[in-house]
Amino acid sequence: MESPLLNILALVALVLLVVVTGGVGYLTLADWRDRRLQEQEKRELRRTNPKRR
Repeated sequence: MESPLLNILALVALVLLVVVTGGVGYLTLADWRDRRLQEQEKRELRRTNPKRR
């Protein structure tokens, strides 16, 4: 016979797994977006301020 405590612990573990996985996915997406925006700003800056020799 299964203990209700084990069922609760399994459910809590599953919920924590989903939360941590979602957090990692969010941080990965945010980092990718920030890097893309920084590269775009660098390109625009180079285009508007060409080097003078």
